[in-house]
Amino acid sequence: MSIRTALVTLLAIALFAWFLSRANLSAVANEIAHARIGLIVWSVIIAAVMPIVRAIRWRYLLDPIGPTRFGPVLRATIVGFAALALLPARAGDVIRPYLVARTEGLSAASVFATVVMERALDLVAVLTLLASFVWVFNGRASLPPGMLAPIEASAALAAGVVMALMAVMWTLATHPERIGRLVARSDRLLPPRAAHVLAGLARTFSEGFAVAREPRDLAIAFVWSFPLWVSIAFQAWLVTRAFGILIPVPASFLIQGMLVIGVAVPTPGAVGSFHEAYRIAVTTFFHAPNNAAVSAALVLHAVSFFTSLVPGVVIMARDGMSVAGLGRLAGVARQKETAGTASIDSSQPVRQRR
Repeated sequence: MSIRTALVTLLAIALFAWFLSRANLSAVANEIAHARIGLIVWSVIIAAVMPIVRAIRWRYLLDPIGPTRFGPVLRATIVGFAALALLPARAGDVIRPYLVARTEGLSAASVFATVVMERALDLVAVLTLLASFVWVFNGRASLPPGMLAPIEASAALAAGVVMALMAVMWTLATHPERIGRLVARSDRLLPPRAAHVLAGLARTFSEGFAVAREPRDLAIAFVWSFPLWVSIAFQAWLVTRAFGILIPVPASFLIQGMLVIGVAVPTPGAVGSFHEAYRIAVTTFFHAPNNAAVSAALVLHAVSFFTSLVPGVVIMARDGMSVAGLGRLAGVARQKETAGTASIDSSQPVRQRR
């Protein structure tokens, strides 16, 4: 076990222990036993459909790089999110583009850039939904007065960061050769070979943002981001209601924003950070009882975790891949993306770019 893995594992244990420390565990067990199962089942169904929606959106981001097939993109999405559930340091975010690059004959660095673009679209969608709760659905009235200003300031700051990020990605997409030449000038400080490799990587990575030059594909991917995140928020609302915590549906957009912060902590499967982010959201903003909040957090995380894990494990079993193999694949993926090339199996035909 590496030092980084040990540290994030200890962090997950500490956060989860803190999350449980103020709860009455027998009361939590009773809450779970008496939850409304029908609502939880519907949340499972919604979660199970999410990889399909993600794969559809991702193909629009990949389209300017080269042609892709839905099956391999869906398979990579499922395995990648299983890796996010199993491995620390968001390993699934490098495994997923590597698998698509390998099966579809694309550059791993370029495909990885589309995952960065995905994250930017995700953040835009989450912030837009959060803003709609505050200003369109009268969320200001239901929030504690002392919390309103920090939420508005945080949303404004995040929006500014997203706009700056989108501007950078557009610059990279429209001037990949220029970016490569600019990085190549590092040969004044680095060995020429290293500077040449970095320049090639920068150029290839920049090409991954090619969707920024394709308004139609980018617009469609952007539109798909909203049913995706509305569905994720509704899933959280269903589980919240299953435990008798009464909140309006748009309030789930605020809970979702808190959960996005929670899963950004690089613990395996977002253990601890996800739970505490949910508990803080429903107890601080909506005055939910702590035991009910802890119970709902445990079930919501279980729904998200197992609906990501089970399909991925099934695919991994069919391919003869173990969890250890998944970890090794993450290491290979990072190496290939750093090298700016994809490793293509000899059994897989290299598909021509458009």
